[in-house]
Amino acid sequence: MCQLLAMEGAIWPVLILFGIPNRAQPLPREMEKHMSFTRLSLAAALASALGFGAQTAAAEELSVATFLPPQHHTNTGMFTWFAEEIERRSNGSLTMKLYPAGQLGAGPVQQYKRAVEGVADITFGVSGYTPKLFPKTMLAILPGKAETADQSTRAIWSVFDEHLADEYEDVKVLAVGTVAGNLLASTRDVSTMEGLKGAKLVPFAAMTTPIVEALGAVPVQMPVTEMYTGLSTGTIDATTASYNNITMPWNFWDVSSHIVENVPTTFAVTYAVMNMERYMSLSDEHRAIIDEVSGLPMSIELARSFDGADERSKELIANTTDKNFQWVVVSDEERAKMDAAVSEGLEVIFSDYESRGISDVRAIYDALNK
Repeated sequence: MCQLLAMEGAIWPVLILFGIPNRAQPLPREMEKHMSFTRLSLAAALASALGFGAQTAAAEELSVATFLPPQHHTNTGMFTWFAEEIERRSNGSLTMKLYPAGQLGAGPVQQYKRAVEGVADITFGVSGYTPKLFPKTMLAILPGKAETADQSTRAIWSVFDEHLADEYEDVKVLAVGTVAGNLLASTRDVSTMEGLKGAKLVPFAAMTTPIVEALGAVPVQMPVTEMYTGLSTGTIDATTASYNNITMPWNFWDVSSHIVENVPTTFAVTYAVMNMERYMSLSDEHRAIIDEVSGLPMSIELARSFDGADERSKELIANTTDKNFQWVVVSDEERAKMDAAVSEGLEVIFSDYESRGISDVRAIYDALNK
């Protein structure tokens, strides 16, 4: 008889034998044959139990590294959803532990490398920090039809397998999604082409430099952590922003005279990826769970994290009356001028891609903006 005893998350086979005769007396031939068969059966049962336990019952904890603070909405949104899903679907045998704020390596630039090298099982990063790794993915940054993170993220996954998957061959992709930069926070009125002329403007990504220049502005590269000071000291005149940049924790509304809406939307592409060897080391059951939640489902949760933060910030902005900025909506006439400038900038970007051997750049961009 074979029983399985669960102890501290492991499965321990315990054999309990009953009715074994006293071996001091000779056994009849038929009983000897029966006992030999019984011993073989028990051995097979034990081997089966050991194999089953090793394959399906081992508890696994996945380490997750992010450079963002624990209260950031990607952690309270997407990664909380991921943790709950894998634990529920595995009956508690697959879990994750979050290491926020750079605990497994400071700074956002090396996040993809940390996943490839297994510094963490899973990492969260921003494609724009290592653009040479993701040239085709970076096309999702550019202005097009999408206005929200959800729209842009769905567009990415509509073309991912055909056009983008080869940029992620070293990892297991869990999510690729965006945050929308649909505002300008500024210390002067940049709601017109005339107002943009000569303005020192921080874009979401350096690749949009030709677009910024076509708008008449001067591109300045600066991390989001320095933009508040840049606006307050005059180092920059304006920065691309999302609604949640305006309120806490970034508080651009404290150092901006104008918040400008209805500008061409650009995006920051973000990702959550898993070390491939770690993924392959999981049981079939656990890999199937990862497969079920990754891709579009988890990417939509990532987009929802950003869009949800924007919605909360919109409500806060609407109900706050003690700030001194002016909210400006770009007129249709000025927006048409801006869109024409964007088209000029796109042509420069496409030509640069083609000169680097990415001949299908226009086809990818068009597919992203169907």
